[in-house]
Amino acid sequence: MISLPEVDLTDPEVLRDPFTAYGRAREAAPLARLLIPGLGPIWALTRHDGARAMLGDARFALTADSFMRPPVPGDCLPYMRTMSEMHGPEHARLRRLAAPAFTPRRAAEFRPRIDAIVGALLDDLPAHAEGGQADLLRHFARPLPMDVICALVGIPERDRPHWREWGATVAAGAGGDFARAIPGIIAGAKAAVAAARAEPDACGGVLADLVRAHGEDGAEGGDRLSDTEIVTLVWHLVLAGQTPTTLIANAVAALLSHPAQSAALRADPALAPAAVEELIRWCGPTLLAIPRHARRDVELYGVTVPEGAKVTALIAAANRDPRVFDDPDRLDVTRSPGAGHLGFAHGPHFCLGASLARVQTQAAITALLRRFPGLAPAAPIDELRAPDPGTWRLTALPVTL
Repeated sequence: MISLPEVDLTDPEVLRDPFTAYGRAREAAPLARLLIPGLGPIWALTRHDGARAMLGDARFALTADSFMRPPVPGDCLPYMRTMSEMHGPEHARLRRLAAPAFTPRRAAEFRPRIDAIVGALLDDLPAHAEGGQADLLRHFARPLPMDVICALVGIPERDRPHWREWGATVAAGAGGDFARAIPGIIAGAKAAVAAARAEPDACGGVLADLVRAHGEDGAEGGDRLSDTEIVTLVWHLVLAGQTPTTLIANAVAALLSHPAQSAALRADPALAPAAVEELIRWCGPTLLAIPRHARRDVELYGVTVPEGAKVTALIAAANRDPRVFDDPDRLDVTRSPGAGHLGFAHGPHFCLGASLARVQTQAAITALLRRFPGLAPAAPIDELRAPDPGTWRLTALPVTL
């Protein structure tokens, strides 16, 4: 039996520099115990191969207990169980019906719309500057994903200000405001689905595809997404679709802290796809995967993980595993993706919107670097980090334009 390292997730050093703390656990053993006062330990896979294997292992399941559900009114409850909480045939069915709307090809086809949204936000950015400084998180990275989702789903222009407010609340994280935003999002999704059902050809966007979605046989009366399932998917898209907010802010902060890397990308925008993969690997927002629950006793590296125990993957450690990545602590926008990072998870629950997040981030950073060649941080970036052991994120990103 191996000796397991333990990581206290409330330790100030872990909060300040999770990459070092999690990396130390990775080099000590392939399995660790994460400690949270008042809760039982969480088992964590520390290395790339073990983390990847666990994320695709049916013995570990995402359940409702994997997520922190805010209190919501009773009429919202039918829409709160998203695809993330499902596994097996139930999950596979919904994934199969929804996936065609989120392929890499569809994301690439949507790129001109994303470029237009990015351009409009950058046009407005100087107007938000005070004393020569603008907060890129508040005025660029935060509104962008919701504007993209509204365009993708087909939300009418008149309704989009409300959706942008909801997106900002969701991106800010759990809390009372988050819980209060959920009924509005679900009501908006219901209205959008009803409009798409009534006039699918006029609706446009992904909703038009989803209301037509049916089984692989394509036969009349084949498997279709119900209205409840589509509303739930839209709500889930709003929730998960805020990931680019943090990813874009982290990416810009990393590039500003590494002038040679930003200069390389500015000189050759064709590097953007590889650069985004490297930025997700190096400073992606996900430090810890959403915990799974062991469906039975499972032996990992000579240790018996009991049925019902929480198990996670140390994504921050796996994505800098020297067994997989050469010189892993170095940011290199020219790096070949190679074995691939785990920033979008792996297996059946690989992020459905990964292609859309990639395209958004590519569009955002290339346009930002092109539009503002003198872009520079207006405050020490290390002082803007949120103390969060699970998500690498900023509270603000003030810059000079």
